[in-house]
Amino acid sequence: MKDILLDIKIAYPKLGSSEKRIADYVLKNPEKLISLSISELADLSGSSEATITRFSRRLGLSGFQQLKISMAGTSGDRDVNEKISADDTPEAVFLKVTDDIYCSLEKTKKLINNEKFKAACEAILHARRILVFGLGNSSSVATDAAHKLLRLGYDATAYTDNHMQVIASSHLDEHCVIIAITHSGSSKDIIDALKVAKTCKAVTVTITDANKSPVYKYSDYILATASDEINYRILGLTSRITQLAIVDTLYYYVTCHTQNADEKIQKTLDALATKKY
Repeated sequence: MKDILLDIKIAYPKLGSSEKRIADYVLKNPEKLISLSISELADLSGSSEATITRFSRRLGLSGFQQLKISMAGTSGDRDVNEKISADDTPEAVFLKVTDDIYCSLEKTKKLINNEKFKAACEAILHARRILVFGLGNSSSVATDAAHKLLRLGYDATAYTDNHMQVIASSHLDEHCVIIAITHSGSSKDIIDALKVAKTCKAVTVTITDANKSPVYKYSDYILATASDEINYRILGLTSRITQLAIVDTLYYYVTCHTQNADEKIQKTLDALATKKY
């Protein structure tokens, strides 16, 4: 069943200020909405009836009445804005984490620019050498990306050390591609490596948060992600999931356009078969 609370959370960044007041009230008081009239909600949220109708339509609903019906079909004991606490059961923690992941993936899907994505993939398809950079939480994603491309027969290497990133960047040329992965987009080490790569005329592809950051200046192609981190943000929970989703999308698109991809993947599988009893 459609979860209207999650839909509201996904739509939230693009709402106007009056619509956000409605969203704030509904997210904090989902169980009260069903019994309210449109005029009562307007008073409680500091908005107007016309704004409530517009808000409902932004969610793909016909109007306020359908909003109430959708809310009645949503689990009333879930608060998508609630933080994880020591009192939560494992099931409650799982629901909150997966809600955040779902919202982040939905927002990231809406950020995909087909033309830029295709152009980035074309650069990878024709690259003589591919370097993948990531630090901290993004380092495991960088390693995963390099492994996937290596399985397709591409000369791909992951660097998760800041000194090695700069050194490797200094030996590139216009036939090389760097894929940089940085959620914040403001990592000085990643930006320094990209600066060096640009002086060598390498193509730079960056997977980063949608909020414009310093890394944009040194990136030929931005593949934007969105994340809704709950508490314990330092762990980068949902940002890592959205980064992996972009990496997987790149991998599958490149695979579909790589000559003899099946043959190359089979070579990899044959080689790995020697590692099993």
